[in-house]
Amino acid sequence: MRSSEACPCGNPWPYAQCCGRYHDGEPAPNAEALMRSRYSAYVLRDADYLLATWHPTTRPDAIDFDAGVKWLGLDVKQRWQDGADRAGVEFVARYKAGGEPAQRLHEKSRFALEEGRWYYLDDELAEQR
Repeated sequence: MRSSEACPCGNPWPYAQCCGRYHDGEPAPNAEALMRSRYSAYVLRDADYLLATWHPTTRPDAIDFDAGVKWLGLDVKQRWQDGADRAGVEFVARYKAGGEPAQRLHEKSRFALEEGRWYYLDDELAEQR
């Protein structure tokens, strides 16, 4: 992706000034910024970034991208802070898979701050699956 193109996360800034800087190694300053940068990483199929920002206690061994998925947009619904080192973001991500109509992924993600970096933990309902 060219650094001057619009960021996939939906913010009005160019990729380089938005999620691109986090993909290049700058720590995301909060859970929402990390969530948006992870969405952009899914759009760009950046497995290394996704794994690096996934908390070690819940991180999978690998990321397998479905070749037929095209991400269409992100809408942040709400964000919350649980003390100084825990936070959450509720969002809806729209996507198309194959020839199917557009679908929605509605998730409440949880994040943890450790040693100055935010990490994705899981989604709020993960324990109930």
